Amino acid sequence: MHTSQESAYPAVVIPLATQHYPMLARNLLYTGVTRGKQLVVLIGQPKACALAVRNVRAMRRLTNLTARLRLGGKATETRE
Repeated sequence: MHTSQESAYPAVVIPLATQHYPMLARNLLYTGVTRGKQLVVLIGQPKACALAVRNVRAMRRLTNLTARLRLGGKATETRE
């Protein structure tokens, strides 16, 4: 089990860089975004974020990540 599963933190900072392509996966980005209770900050290249959102190779999940990012982190109801 991943150490942050079912955990929440007041603030989460997620670095995104195309040099770390193997880590750019939608499920990993979703995990990071959903762990922030009050603040989530994405730092890095917009292209890296786009690659992560489109990369669904690991496991397909219905996460509403695109909607969450468009709303600027405002809470939305999701079903996994």
